[in-house]
Amino acid sequence: MYATVATLVESAKFRNFITAMIVFNGITLGLMTSKGVMAQYGTVLVALDWIVIAIFTVEIALRIYVHRLAFFKDPWSLFDFFVVAISLVPATDEFSILRVLRVLRLFRLLTVVPQMRKIIGALVSVIPGIGSVASILLLLFYVFAIMATSMYGEAFPQWFGTLGASMYTLFQVMTLESWSMGIARPVMEIFPHAWIFFVTFVLLSTFVMVNLLIGIIVDAIFAIKEEQNQQEAHEDEEKRRLKEQLQTLKAQIERLEKSLD
Repeated sequence: MYATVATLVESAKFRNFITAMIVFNGITLGLMTSKGVMAQYGTVLVALDWIVIAIFTVEIALRIYVHRLAFFKDPWSLFDFFVVAISLVPATDEFSILRVLRVLRLFRLLTVVPQMRKIIGALVSVIPGIGSVASILLLLFYVFAIMATSMYGEAFPQWFGTLGASMYTLFQVMTLESWSMGIARPVMEIFPHAWIFFVTFVLLSTFVMVNLLIGIIVDAIFAIKEEQNQQEAHEDEEKRRLKEQLQTLKAQIERLEKSLD
């Protein structure tokens, strides 16, 4: 019984079936946001949603049965357990937020698809580097926000009236969303040299810090890809050695058969 369930849980067909159910559930959850669709097919969609929840519950139960305590030591498995557990809690008025959190089931694709897990693993591995860059970026925002509030706060209180408003405006400038015509040029009409402030901030925040952050993530992904290639090469080498040993063993058996004859 245990061997049969373990084989089922670890099989590629079972994993593909769960992946298909997650994608299917994503489609039904999207359809359930339409009032027109719910008016015509609401009963069917709700029933399908509960069927998918039941399938996920059985899947988690089977995995717990197979892996026992090891299941609760795996972060990915704990995430799956948490997401499915939320779906089982009745979304009453007191727990209405759980109705929204049920959409977290779609994030189970991250735990099922190996390539997605590798990307998440890369992001987790570079958290210290991301934290350092984020700290520098936050310091940059704080310094420039103080400067902007002091220089432009009285003339443009809607953008730079407070420290919080200045940081939000600078975030918009960093994203390059209407920063020139919408913010910089109106400020330059009163403060002609304001372009120095905005151009300096854009160069430091957007073209330096953000690209540095992207570079850290890309390097981590390449490192994981290189590790994967080395592991595949090691596995190929092991297969080659095993094949050579089998061929040697086969030749020895043939020689033994000839000597016996």
